[in-house]
Order: sequence, then C-alpha cells, then structure tokens
Amino acid sequence: MKKLLLLCALVAGSAYANPVVKLQTNRGDILLELDEENAPTTVANFLRYVEDNHYDGTIFHRVIEGFMIQGGGFDKQLQEKSTREPIANESHNGLTNNRGSIAMARTSEPHSATSQFFINTVDNNFLNKGERDPYGYAVFGQVIDGMDVVDAIAATPTKRFARHGNVPTQPIEIIDAVIVEPSTQTQTTTH
Repeated sequence: MKKLLLLCALVAGSAYANPVVKLQTNRGDILLELDEENAPTTVANFLRYVEDNHYDGTIFHRVIEGFMIQGGGFDKQLQEKSTREPIANESHNGLTNNRGSIAMARTSEPHSATSQFFINTVDNNFLNKGERDPYGYAVFGQVIDGMDVVDAIAATPTKRFARHGNVPTQPIEIIDAVIVEPSTQTQTTTH
C-alpha cells in the first residue's frame, strides 16, 4: 500500500492533477486519467487492482458497438478472476457516463462493483444516477489518449460464448496495466 501511495503522490505532482494508468492492449494503448477527488474510493480500488497486476492478462469480454467496452474480470479462457470485496457506489459524484469516461461495472445490486470496468464509447446518460436507476454507474476517470483504440475495440466482431454475450471473436487482451510515472506522462503518443 505504501508503494501505491508513493506512486499516487508522484503522479499528483506531474502534468496531470490525478493518477494516470496505461492499459497496454493487443490493439494499442489506452491512457486513463482517474478522478481521485470526485471518486476516491473507486480510484483507490482500481489502483489496488493495477498494483496487484490483476488486470494483466484479462480481456475485454463484453463489447457493444455504439455503447461501451467492458473488461477487467475474465482471462482469455473466460474464467472469472477472484476479486476483493465490493465497494460502495460513488455515482453521486457529479461525473457522467459520457464518451470516453471509465466507470465501474456492477450487477443489479448498486454496491457490487469489484474489478470490472467499462469505457463508454458514446454518451450513455441513461447510466447516470437517477436516470433509469436511482444509483447509476460510478464514473471515475476519462480516456486522455487512445480513444481510437477504444473505438477499434468497440467495432470488433462479437459472438455468444456459453453464458456470455458480445464476446469478441478474437481475444482483446489487456497485456499490462501500469500507473504511469510522471516522467513518462509527457511522452504519450496518439494511437
């Protein structure tokens, strides 16, 4: 935990005001800026999973063009990874499910989010608190580079696999998820 706090402190003093995480996928890199001020519990949870290498080797297992891409919970064999306890839903934070935002996936139980997340590929206002659900889905950051990668993933052909729908026909793997060091944040490239 000390390592995580040190990394957050280093990133906080960089060009970005919040922690930044790079998802290296087999389709390209996605850079996420996390909103620690408005979603502190959710960001801390996500960063713990990153620090624990939980996301390495997981896939985007649910991809729906014109909606979102979801990952963080299954390996390439669609075996669910074990997780920590669910966290409280922070959808009351004023952040919205707009294109490029990252939010926590959950079940019908509002406070059930663990490791799975999704990136909105369009404005999904119906996922916001109070729209169709009194709780909504908690947004905790934004794609700051690699939205073209997100869009390419969203356009991937999908199929049904056992009990899972909208599974990409070719696995889209998160090879590595890392907290970006301040010295490398200014060296990002557009994909």
